[in-house]
Amino acid sequence: MAYPSTTHAASKEEFVAFAQQVFQLARTGDATTLASLLQKGLPPNMSNHKGDTLLMLAAYHGHLETVRALLDAGADPERYNDMGQTPLGAATYKGYQPIVEVLLSHGAKPDFAPPGGKTPLMFAAMFNRLEIVKILLAQEVDVQAKSAEGFSALELAGRMGAVDTVAFLETRALDQKVA
Repeated sequence: MAYPSTTHAASKEEFVAFAQQVFQLARTGDATTLASLLQKGLPPNMSNHKGDTLLMLAAYHGHLETVRALLDAGADPERYNDMGQTPLGAATYKGYQPIVEVLLSHGAKPDFAPPGGKTPLMFAAMFNRLEIVKILLAQEVDVQAKSAEGFSALELAGRMGAVDTVAFLETRALDQKVA
């Protein structure tokens, strides 16, 4: 990895090239190099032109050890990108259960939806991530919360054809009415 020169002020081009390399480390899961850079002062909440933080990229691409290194360095699990997506939402969407669990253990809010966005439960329901639905429900999230479009997790699951999640949420709702 080429670092910007320390003998003269780094040019804008050098800085941009370095930043691109850093974002690639998050995408490819190079936890060791990223941890070293973080120890040297790299901001853990560094974000790109789309608002994606290093943590978002690592979570979206399924790199558990990189996610841990970033969280341990102080990365904010609630920072969302320009599309209204959080690292927890990204990991949920992709179905990366171990990353979901690590993010939750580091303070990611299981029921947080950025403005205009969806909660992690909504993403899990929509994409039929049943095991993640169960993990999120164990966090006592509001299963009746509505998306910006006015749909609950159950309604979104139905619209996306996520039959396992629909059946589970309907059974759960019936069980709660009986109890």
